[in-house]
Amino acid sequence: MNERGTRVKYVMVAAFDGWNDACQSATDVIRHLVSRYRSLEIGHINKDGYYDYQSARPMQCTIQGSRCILWPQTVFYDIAVSDSLHILAQLGPEPNYQWLEYCRGSLRFAEQYDVECIVTLGSMLAECPHTRPLPIDISNNGKPLDPDYEYNGPIGITHALDMMAIEQGFNTTSLWVSIPRYLGSADPCPQATLTLLRELGEILGLDLPAGTIENKAKQWRSRCDVTVRNNVDFEHFVSQLERDYDLHQHAKELSSAGTPMAEQLVQEAEAFLRDQD
Repeated sequence: MNERGTRVKYVMVAAFDGWNDACQSATDVIRHLVSRYRSLEIGHINKDGYYDYQSARPMQCTIQGSRCILWPQTVFYDIAVSDSLHILAQLGPEPNYQWLEYCRGSLRFAEQYDVECIVTLGSMLAECPHTRPLPIDISNNGKPLDPDYEYNGPIGITHALDMMAIEQGFNTTSLWVSIPRYLGSADPCPQATLTLLRELGEILGLDLPAGTIENKAKQWRSRCDVTVRNNVDFEHFVSQLERDYDLHQHAKELSSAGTPMAEQLVQEAEAFLRDQD
């Protein structure tokens, strides 16, 4: 309850370092929200047995003159994005072991705060151009919004958490943004973080302020432009990605417009491709 006695609605948003987090784009959404809004650290998952400390290294630091070791752990935040809506944010490294037990512990926090929806965030490297809006794949309660897209392959902790949450009766949404593979994963991708943040705002029904992320995204696109212009191979490759992207978008527009015959759809798409030559 807040001070006025009105019930606060909670939505859980989870992001994890590691395999699910290309260029730190998903976890940077949580970090941005924590820095932007009034946030309280309200819980942890730090049980031994979840992590391989050779892959998720403990960190040594000095706090008030005393040497300390910080062990890998998951942190939960209560983020007040409005008077009536709070985010229960989950942030931590993807566990190496005991995923089912870890997910059960995560969902106990969701039950404690009576969350109405669980949103998982992820980012991945893919064959897409930086010159177009970064693709985002959305699934509600395990079903993709795009009927032509059905993922089969390796999964991360976000997938396991989403599936267990559905089994326990929670409403879930999964957001995955794609990042151009040709740019690598060494540097952050603020454009991907911005894409996830805006989509999360749509789900919450709020305009989540982006702050400095918008300017950082513009700078990221400018750096990408320079990188591509200075590499002939990159130029050709990005041009092909742009053609594929535009063709796919055009085909989706034709399909959504209710084109009666599949043959007509193919013909129009082929004509569109010829026009790009």
